[in-house]
Amino acid sequence: MPTPSQMLTPREAARLLGISYPTIKQWILSGKLKTVQTPGGHHRLAEATLKPFLAKDRAKLPQESRERYRRVSGRNQLAGKVVSIRIEGLLAEVVLAVADTHITAIITANAVRELQLKKGDTAAALIKSTDVMIERLDDHS
Repeated sequence: MPTPSQMLTPREAARLLGISYPTIKQWILSGKLKTVQTPGGHHRLAEATLKPFLAKDRAKLPQESRERYRRVSGRNQLAGKVVSIRIEGLLAEVVLAVADTHITAIITANAVRELQLKKGDTAAALIKSTDVMIERLDDHS
């Protein structure tokens, strides 16, 4: 039996795998991941339990792997293709096509140059925000 220091909380395991907390909870509840329960009923995972998932992920192509998610703290990462870059002075507007939508980011012109970004490149929008606004789109009378 692993020692408590080798046991991970579901949140810690999710971070290591580069997946969301709700996803790992679903995996635990469906039996995809085996856990032990603390006397208080909390799930804990042995580090060794994650090895097959990490190995499977490392075998994927870089753009399909979740490896890059494990190197950045933000989990809201949307991968896509650069469809346009417009540099004006110190700033640059970078438009990324993600699925059937476009994400626009304003970053420094130096960042575009350092990343050597150009139209057609694969990139990811990393979204870290504490404020989200909601707009009603249907008619409400």
